[in-house]
Amino acid sequence: MPIISMFYGIIIRMYCAPGEHNPPHIHAYYQNSKAVVDIRTCEITEGELPGKQTKLVLAWTEIHKEELLADWELASHGELPFKIEPLK
Repeated sequence: MPIISMFYGIIIRMYCAPGEHNPPHIHAYYQNSKAVVDIRTCEITEGELPGKQTKLVLAWTEIHKEELLADWELASHGELPFKIEPLK
Protein backbone atom coordinates (compact mmCIF):
# COMPACT_ATOMS: atom_id res chain seq x y z
CA MET A 1 0.00 0.00 0.00
CA PRO A 2 1.90 3.06 -1.24
CA ILE A 3 2.30 6.22 0.81
CA ILE A 4 0.70 9.14 -1.02
CA SER A 5 1.42 11.84 1.57
CA MET A 6 2.99 12.46 4.97
CA PHE A 7 2.55 15.47 7.26
CA TYR A 8 2.84 16.17 10.99
CA GLY A 9 3.59 12.53 11.75
CA ILE A 10 0.53 11.34 9.81
CA ILE A 11 0.93 8.83 6.98
CA ILE A 12 -1.68 8.63 4.21
CA ARG A 13 -1.89 5.45 2.14
CA MET A 14 -4.08 4.05 -0.62
CA TYR A 15 -4.41 0.40 -1.65
CA CYS A 16 -3.46 -0.38 -5.25
CA ALA A 17 -5.59 -3.31 -6.32
CA PRO A 18 -7.89 -3.87 -9.26
CA GLY A 19 -11.47 -3.73 -8.07
CA GLU A 20 -10.63 -2.22 -4.65
CA HIS A 21 -13.88 -1.94 -2.74
CA ASN A 22 -15.92 1.24 -2.79
CA PRO A 23 -16.45 3.87 -1.58
CA PRO A 24 -13.20 5.59 -2.55
CA HIS A 25 -11.13 5.92 0.62
CA ILE A 26 -7.71 6.47 2.12
CA HIS A 27 -6.00 4.97 5.14
CA ALA A 28 -4.54 7.43 7.68
CA TYR A 29 -2.01 6.36 10.32
CA TYR A 30 -0.73 8.30 13.31
CA GLN A 31 1.40 6.54 15.93
CA ASN A 32 -0.74 3.58 17.09
CA SER A 33 -3.98 4.96 15.63
CA LYS A 34 -5.44 4.33 12.21
CA ALA A 35 -8.57 5.35 10.37
CA VAL A 36 -10.26 4.90 7.01
CA VAL A 37 -11.54 8.14 5.45
CA ASP A 38 -14.20 8.29 2.75
CA ILE A 39 -12.83 10.64 0.07
CA ARG A 40 -16.24 11.84 -1.14
CA THR A 41 -17.74 12.69 2.26
CA CYS A 42 -14.46 13.51 4.06
CA GLU A 43 -15.61 11.45 7.05
CA ILE A 44 -13.95 8.70 9.04
CA THR A 45 -15.75 5.43 8.34
CA GLU A 46 -13.54 3.07 10.37
CA GLY A 47 -11.11 3.44 13.26
CA GLU A 48 -10.11 6.71 14.89
CA LEU A 49 -7.32 9.23 15.23
CA PRO A 50 -6.63 11.71 18.03
CA GLY A 51 -8.70 14.91 17.75
CA LYS A 52 -6.05 17.20 16.29
CA GLN A 53 -4.92 14.60 13.74
CA THR A 54 -8.53 13.90 12.76
CA LYS A 55 -9.03 17.58 11.94
CA LEU A 56 -5.79 17.71 9.94
CA VAL A 57 -6.59 14.58 7.92
CA LEU A 58 -10.17 15.64 7.16
CA ALA A 59 -9.05 19.14 6.13
CA TRP A 60 -6.30 17.68 3.90
CA THR A 61 -8.82 15.26 2.34
CA GLU A 62 -11.23 18.12 1.58
CA ILE A 63 -8.46 20.25 0.03
CA HIS A 64 -7.19 17.39 -2.15
CA LYS A 65 -10.49 15.64 -2.92
CA GLU A 66 -10.16 15.85 -6.72
CA GLU A 67 -6.56 14.59 -6.68
CA LEU A 68 -7.53 11.77 -4.32
CA LEU A 69 -10.39 10.68 -6.57
CA ALA A 70 -8.02 10.68 -9.56
CA ASP A 71 -5.56 8.58 -7.54
CA TRP A 72 -8.42 6.24 -6.60
CA GLU A 73 -9.13 5.64 -10.30
CA LEU A 74 -5.48 4.76 -10.89
CA ALA A 75 -5.23 2.54 -7.82
CA SER A 76 -8.46 0.69 -8.57
CA HIS A 77 -6.94 -0.29 -11.92
CA GLY A 78 -3.78 -1.58 -10.26
CA GLU A 79 -1.68 1.50 -11.09
CA LEU A 80 0.40 3.43 -8.58
CA PRO A 81 -1.24 6.64 -7.34
CA PHE A 82 0.60 9.94 -7.52
CA LYS A 83 2.03 11.59 -4.41
CA ILE A 84 -0.07 14.48 -3.09
CA GLU A 85 1.22 17.65 -1.46
CA PRO A 86 1.23 17.48 2.36
CA LEU A 87 -0.25 20.09 4.69
CA LYS A 88 2.26 22.80 5.52
